[in-house]
Amino acid sequence: MNSINKAPIVLFVYNRLYHTTKTIEALKKNQLASESELYIYSDGAKNNQDIDQIEAVRDYIKSVSGFKKITVIKRKYNWGLANSIIDGVTKIVNQYGRVIVLEDDLVTSPYFLKFMNEALELYANNEKVISVHGYFYPIEKMVNVPETFFIKGADCWGWATWKSGWDLFELDGQKLLNELEARGLSKKANFNNTYNYSGMLKDQIKGKNNSWAIRWYISALLNDKLTLYPKISFVRNIGHDGSGSNCSPSLEYDVLGLSEGTSLVNSDNIVFENSEARLHIEIFFRSLNKNFFIRCYKRLRFFLTS
Repeated sequence: MNSINKAPIVLFVYNRLYHTTKTIEALKKNQLASESELYIYSDGAKNNQDIDQIEAVRDYIKSVSGFKKITVIKRKYNWGLANSIIDGVTKIVNQYGRVIVLEDDLVTSPYFLKFMNEALELYANNEKVISVHGYFYPIEKMVNVPETFFIKGADCWGWATWKSGWDLFELDGQKLLNELEARGLSKKANFNNTYNYSGMLKDQIKGKNNSWAIRWYISALLNDKLTLYPKISFVRNIGHDGSGSNCSPSLEYDVLGLSEGTSLVNSDNIVFENSEARLHIEIFFRSLNKNFFIRCYKRLRFFLTS
């Protein structure tokens, strides 16, 4: 592992000091932090109300240490999360050939960087694999699923890729939707219609969201590419408290604990989508839908009876 060039880490922050602190402090505890370069992109203010919070985050960033090198990019104006990520990832991956990407609400296991770097090295020359993902859903009893497995598409909560993978990212959402529908892949994209990813893409096209992640996911899917996942998550998302730009309060994605390491096997015959893992994800998404309707029913009943 020591002979491997460690991939640079790109972290995107805005105005959440508490979340940023938790993210960076956890990242510093990683085994390979001191051998890794860290690029922090700090976005500019959307409005005057955010200026003080952004400055607080930037003051904290000045004190950060524990990495091989730290470079801070302060946006003078507000780029927005999508534009900032697309620009930052493109620049760094073009420079280094590979990149590890985090946002300011992702708390990592001390073994996150080890997993990412080993996977980036292991699958660097495998054209089937587009990325590596650190987060996995809180799904229990996946008895017959190995420690790591592949799912078609790409993801966005603590991930890594190579230049060859990121080159497949398609910026034009309408182009992606046209191809998705022409090839009849909407049901596949939606995990057997248990999660409305194609609807998210349509909303992005309409300007109802500005998600880079939905375009990354569909780009990978249309290119028939795979992402490597761990059965036990290396990442906890602490942003589902309503503080993020794309998140409403929720506990359903919380993981109970973080991975303490996992084994990777380099064999071409295991680089395929794991159908059982995919089925577990569909069941998880279906349970989210059920819980959503239960919450809506209870809320409606409360208002009708109060």
